[in-house]
Amino acid sequence: MDEAEILAATVGGPPPQYRDVVIADYDPAWPRWFERAAEGIRAALGDKVLQLDHVGSTSVPDLAAKPVIDIDLVVADTTDEDAYVPPLEAIGYVLRVREPDWFEHRMLRGYDPPVNLHVFNPGCEEVERMLRFREQLRTSEADRELYARTKRELASQVWRYVQNYADAKTAVVQEILSRAGCRCTTSR
Repeated sequence: MDEAEILAATVGGPPPQYRDVVIADYDPAWPRWFERAAEGIRAALGDKVLQLDHVGSTSVPDLAAKPVIDIDLVVADTTDEDAYVPPLEAIGYVLRVREPDWFEHRMLRGYDPPVNLHVFNPGCEEVERMLRFREQLRTSEADRELYARTKRELASQVWRYVQNYADAKTAVVQEILSRAGCRCTTSR
């Protein structure tokens, strides 16, 4: 995403500009962080939670990651923000991203524990892609090592926005997904 796209998708002011991306060694506390966040989300939303998954690098044992838990939440309709955003705000989440042109994706940021809560509609191919990527990294030591090496190399660079760092991983993510048998794309 270029700067104009990043700013257009951002809710509540421009995203912070980053100079460093911190990649930490795997922390066995991360699954507990997810469970704590998931419990709060389920309590806040009840049966509006159609699916809730721990995704991203913190969901893969032995994989270095930014110490932020990525969670996929599936709700009936992401465009009906009144149905899920206020209850999440009540427990400390902040709506930060709205991408109507990319699967109607929304992203809320949580802080205790640190969470990127990605919200998608039922049947969204991005949810399946993220789960397949997670499973490939969990089962393939070679892909896990490739991804960790790539992330550390990219983290050593200076990025204006963390999204630029994420976008720079696209080629390696696609390579790993192809080995997982996924024909899906990651482009926005």
